[in-house]
Amino acid sequence: MKSKAPKYINVNGKLMDLAQPQVMGILNVTPDSFYAASRKQTELDIKQRALQIIDEGGTIIDVGAYSSRPNAKHITTEEEMDRLHFGLKIINETIPNAVISVDTFRADVARMCVEEHGVAIINDIATGQMDENMFDTIADLNVPYIIMHMQGTPQTMQKNPHYENLLKEVLEYFAHKVGRLQELGVKDIILDPGFGFGKTVTHNYELLAALDEFSIFDLPILVGVSRKSMIYNLLDISPDEALNGTSVINALSLERGANILRVHDVKEAVEVVRIINKMKESDPIQR
Repeated sequence: MKSKAPKYINVNGKLMDLAQPQVMGILNVTPDSFYAASRKQTELDIKQRALQIIDEGGTIIDVGAYSSRPNAKHITTEEEMDRLHFGLKIINETIPNAVISVDTFRADVARMCVEEHGVAIINDIATGQMDENMFDTIADLNVPYIIMHMQGTPQTMQKNPHYENLLKEVLEYFAHKVGRLQELGVKDIILDPGFGFGKTVTHNYELLAALDEFSIFDLPILVGVSRKSMIYNLLDISPDEALNGTSVINALSLERGANILRVHDVKEAVEVVRIINKMKESDPIQR
């Protein structure tokens, strides 16, 4: 049975209610993210994208400066910081009260973003595995922390991913990580099953089918499937053609307990949330 406990995260001193699913819009200040339309590198492009996310109903802007696509080029900490200094300054000047998440696996980058730019959430694809200082840093910063399951690194994750028991291994991974974070006093933890990160197409759909199993942790769940290969490889299309598939999976994810949708296409995701919410309101079993 799914947990009915309310889920809140403390975002810059205010509670965000995740019982109402939130839409996180992607803003990549990178030249090489897998979906070309998400790449924003000029001041005008960053400003316009940030405004678009909010205008279309997004409540969180997720900023990435290190591409985590398969076989992505590795960049230095300094280059990642330079990109983020540039992008975050523009976003804060454009939308001073925006809730900003930063997608980074580096503790020094996380600290800089929170302390110098007021970033509210850290989104770590590696859950501390690529920087041993990350957990202590998050505990010190006292910000919500998104932890994702990934087998390998962005450079190796899609080279023959293998599991003896996928769901069991992912659940055990989170149990270990959540336990350690809670020991350190981290209060706001969000789980991301890591669709597309060290998983085959079949693995991804196995996780999707079992998404409600993650309610055992009684923690918010983030789903990020936007235009990913689990859609376009299955349907034999390109990422540019994968919006419809993304919306279908977002709807299925909300039905299975997702609290945050991380997307490129904010307007469409907000519409999915509204439709699913209306259906639940009209369902006597849900009420």
